Amino acid sequence: MDRKTYTAKVAELRPLREEIGKAEKTVAAAQAALDKLNQQRARRITELAGYEGAKADAIAKASGLSVGDVVRIAPLLDPTPAAVRAAKNDDQAAAAAAPAPAPEAEPVAEPATAVAPVLARPAPVLEQPAPAAPVTEVPTEVEDQAVAEQPAPAAAPVVPAASVAPVAASPRPVVEAGPRELPTLPEGPAGARYEAVTTGLVSKRPNFTQQARSTVFLDAAAGVLAVRDQTVRLDLGARTPGEILDAVLATAPGTERIYITAGAPWHDGAERYSTLKDAVAAWLNTPSERWTTAVGSGRDKLAGHFVHQRQPVGRYAPASAPDSGTTEIRSMGEWFDPDGADVVTCRQAFTLLWQALRRHWDDAVLMGSPSQTGRDLWSRTIPTTGKWAGGYPVLSEELRGLLHATGGQGRTELLLPPRVPEQLPALVEYDRTFAYAKHLWKSPVGTPRRITAAAFAAMTEAEQVKALMSCSHWNIRVTVPAGWNHVGLLPAPVTGDRAWIYPSEPGATFTTWAGGAEVHLAFANHLMPWRIEILGGLLWEDGKPLDEWGKRLKAAWADLTNLSKLHGDERQRTAAYLASRAVRSVLLFGLGGFAQRPRLVSGTTPVGETLPAGVEILGLDGAVVTWQRQAGFSRDPYAHPEWAAYVWSGARAALLDMKYRQGKEIIGHAGALHAKPGTVVYFGTDGIALTERQPWPYRGEPGDYLLKGHLTGPVEHPTSQEQYLKLRGLGRAELAEKGADQ
Repeated sequence: MDRKTYTAKVAELRPLREEIGKAEKTVAAAQAALDKLNQQRARRITELAGYEGAKADAIAKASGLSVGDVVRIAPLLDPTPAAVRAAKNDDQAAAAAAPAPAPEAEPVAEPATAVAPVLARPAPVLEQPAPAAPVTEVPTEVEDQAVAEQPAPAAAPVVPAASVAPVAASPRPVVEAGPRELPTLPEGPAGARYEAVTTGLVSKRPNFTQQARSTVFLDAAAGVLAVRDQTVRLDLGARTPGEILDAVLATAPGTERIYITAGAPWHDGAERYSTLKDAVAAWLNTPSERWTTAVGSGRDKLAGHFVHQRQPVGRYAPASAPDSGTTEIRSMGEWFDPDGADVVTCRQAFTLLWQALRRHWDDAVLMGSPSQTGRDLWSRTIPTTGKWAGGYPVLSEELRGLLHATGGQGRTELLLPPRVPEQLPALVEYDRTFAYAKHLWKSPVGTPRRITAAAFAAMTEAEQVKALMSCSHWNIRVTVPAGWNHVGLLPAPVTGDRAWIYPSEPGATFTTWAGGAEVHLAFANHLMPWRIEILGGLLWEDGKPLDEWGKRLKAAWADLTNLSKLHGDERQRTAAYLASRAVRSVLLFGLGGFAQRPRLVSGTTPVGETLPAGVEILGLDGAVVTWQRQAGFSRDPYAHPEWAAYVWSGARAALLDMKYRQGKEIIGHAGALHAKPGTVVYFGTDGIALTERQPWPYRGEPGDYLLKGHLTGPVEHPTSQEQYLKLRGLGRAELAEKGADQ
């Protein structure tokens, strides 16, 4: 081919490109129309399920779906016999939820006198399908899951060194969404373990000072390293872990921690793998002549790398001295989203963060993750005098398992038509500033007291209200009242990825667990009382284990927030803002660390060596097996799921109704229940999206509702969380461009 022919062929590509572009737009429009029709079909099936005589097979034939598809849309139409369905749901719940200690005996029926007290007027029960809104859990801190692993017993499986072939992680089974039965408090000796603490396990104030690690910051996209007060340009080669370590250690010997601020080298070549996690695992285990996976010693034996799609942790040691010091490669995203900030600004943000914390903790040290940092800082606020000077006792493993299974985290819910319009007049986002910091002033302490249905019924009304407003966790049967036309108030458990939904259809009945603040709001809200039957509960002593920790973090956050607004240098303002976001992460993930979920441990083992028992193989290359497994509850002296559950419950209640106070006087309200019915589009952990502006004042204090985005309508209602997040981004950009007074 000569140059003239080549030029002509290149020119021929342009009209072809235009035709392809037109075709792609046509396909996208057709796909959007198809998605809309599928949504309409799902809504009509849900409506038909409300008819008492509705049959899944007839609806399936009319809709062109299988019976299984119809049942997935409207579980109420499930034709499976009740006994078989109950057994199936039990199996699904066990598969979908992390293992929690089961009661040692089946629940014993309450005696005839132990009638569950009703906290509101009875409402007629009319079975309705649960709202089909996607709900996800707020992730707990990634690094906390990468807990040290013990060596496996000799009987564990061995991966042969010969005939090695890549192994892809098997896809997880899809579990149909349906009711999920939660554990209850057993009677007799088995129940006594739910009112106990773990012997010899106490959260104590440390008697040592953490040692700081030599840390550098690397922009892997530009090859720029920020070390101390200078920047150096590096040749990172193919950006493998070994080449990054070689380049960084040659410039900054003794480095123990490398934060990647941009570039995400673990995503290089991700298109070659079936999942992003597989790509990350392959990158972490890229062979190197000079570096090997750091397997640690003692409790840290076999810790290895932590495989995560976006925030992995790679731990490496010199191949010539594998038992020597470890160098970590980590993501800056664990602390904050750099959002385009250069590597120098990211390093300055870390410096400002340390300085802000140091003003409130003389011995503050920034550890590898915000979760580790938050827990360490909290431990240094444990009182040295008073009732809890000896430390806070850790609850029994049975009770921790109960709280894990019954205490959800943040509320994430997309409300779909017809509950909201298909064409939104606008999409207005409000975000609660530093939300969890507002809910740390009171927390449960000590050994809980069990409250039976009969004991609660015997209380006076004032005693019942006091019990609910105290640090408590309740097993309840809920009925949505007739005439209710607003959002759901209490979480109902379901199987599958959603875990929790918030029923709002009048007459819907479900059994669940919830914190006292949520229960009290449900039967005492200003719109209409819900019917709540108390089946049992746990009541703690009110204490302040998180109050001092929260006050110091709020003070550090306020210092950095003010600096981000007032500093004369733009780089310093940006760094201060990023540092304030890091303080938020310290609190958010530190609190998640108290929850001490059953650990998901990942690690690596050389091919030919014994694997730990019960592992799931994530990937396999020529030299290393990458695996993960559920490791259950550890004997962690800082495990306090009762604190996390109480704060999360209070935050969920504040999404519905938050009071503005001036001293002890209530001067205003905010939250979803103070917006018009049909205007709430989305709940997102500590924020709400609505179709119109609200008159909620913003004072810049933790918990206040800040106007974060405003997308002018009409806006097509998002059909998924991904679509909502795209619209949210457009709304934030529009508000930034036009200003809050648009």
